[in-house]
Amino acid sequence: MELPVISNTPPESEGGGCSSSGCGTAPDALGHLPDHIRAKVQDHPCYSEEAHHYFARMHVAVAPACNIQCNYCNRKYDCSNESRPGVVSEVLTPKQAINKVLAVAAEIPQMTVLGIAGPGDPLANPARTFETFEELSARAPDIKLCVSTNGLNLPMYVDRIAQHNIDHVTITINCVDPEVGAKIYPWIFWENKRIFGVEGARILIEQQQKGLQMLTDRGILVKVNSVLIPGVNDEHLKEVSKIVKAKGAFLHNVMPLIAEPEHGTYYGIMEQPEPTPEMLQDLQDACAGDMAMMRHCRQCRADAVGLLGEDRGDEFTMDKIDVMEVDYEAAMVRRKVVHDEIIEKLDAKRGIVKPKAEELGIPADARAVLMAVAGKNGVVAEHFGHAKEFLIYEASPAGVRFISHRKTELYCGGMDSCGDGDVVDAGATESLLDRNIRILEGCEVVLCSKVGYEPWAKLEAAGIAPNGEHAMEPIEEAVMTVYKEIAATGKLSPSAADKKAA
Repeated sequence: MELPVISNTPPESEGGGCSSSGCGTAPDALGHLPDHIRAKVQDHPCYSEEAHHYFARMHVAVAPACNIQCNYCNRKYDCSNESRPGVVSEVLTPKQAINKVLAVAAEIPQMTVLGIAGPGDPLANPARTFETFEELSARAPDIKLCVSTNGLNLPMYVDRIAQHNIDHVTITINCVDPEVGAKIYPWIFWENKRIFGVEGARILIEQQQKGLQMLTDRGILVKVNSVLIPGVNDEHLKEVSKIVKAKGAFLHNVMPLIAEPEHGTYYGIMEQPEPTPEMLQDLQDACAGDMAMMRHCRQCRADAVGLLGEDRGDEFTMDKIDVMEVDYEAAMVRRKVVHDEIIEKLDAKRGIVKPKAEELGIPADARAVLMAVAGKNGVVAEHFGHAKEFLIYEASPAGVRFISHRKTELYCGGMDSCGDGDVVDAGATESLLDRNIRILEGCEVVLCSKVGYEPWAKLEAAGIAPNGEHAMEPIEEAVMTVYKEIAATGKLSPSAADKKAA
């Protein structure tokens, strides 16, 4: 196989490394945090698994240049259906970005967070990045500002980050060992020259760790993103988690490598394996002993708009925004009303005392069960065939916890009923329905608003029980209700688990 050519084009005109963003964490992961930190993040859609059902975020792509090359990154690729860090449809000037933010925030009052995350690295484009932040601070003071970076230039811009009241920063840290780093980063662009291999990785790691410490010393909240690359840094990320926690990072988001060959990345072309959902969950659980873990990252595009799990970017292209009339002062009044209503709802939800397992009739030694949910806005809301992703929850005697999301392909274009005819892509070895069911492997139940006859039968044949009885119910309540029903049948006892494994 022919290897891709590494160009010596300056980074201003080349697709370099990307910094990932747009992620979140389950409510229990925030419980250990000091009150002043928890207060800052519990209503942040990119950090709180609860809040992301209610509050929206957006990214503006004002940073085209990058100063590192990542083997998992290709920023030149774009597809309207592609959700991947660094991908954009149009790069904006700061002025265009500001107009877009004001228009989106007026149209989507739930939007609370503006992030700059690419398509290159924001701190490799400091003039464009900070011009955007400065103007937005003045014109839209009710919007929280975030920045994501690979960390190479971070130490020299910490003061400016603090100056612009950017109190949330994400750093993508994939390693703390230069030997591991050399397998991820072919080169960095440092002090006007390209530095390759182990030496380049060493400089990047030193700058990342220095910048992380400087941010936390100033009281700026830091989330660390890491890409899980099987056979490269899978075991090493446990050490990364310990070190970034020691330096004050408050959350760690371990994301799966995306290495589809059609994306044109080095890893994709070289057929680097992607992690399985089980591998990702095992590593997240292993790191959770040292660090609060994020689990509902959507690995968003660098121009994503809307709630996590959706992208309304097509509604806000610059040709549409240019003809919109926005009265942002009036919009802020409406936005405050909407925000207050959401926060009141979240506060009420957090005040509910959940019953213990024994109160629900669940044996203390019952095994855990994974369930896939076709959910939206915190409720079981979608038809099985309409879901583009399933939220994975684990039910156990300890309660219900969010695990991850798994992307599926829309195979049904109907309204109330579909899935009664199976579609096979040209040249594909399995149908879209079969592929989606395979993606749900490991789950014992799928909760959705409706299920067609054919997917119902195929799900049962795959050992996944379809359930359409809890439409529009809150997800956690529905999951626990089904778990209680399974417990009542005796299928959760240790002996039943042994039989299932056999």
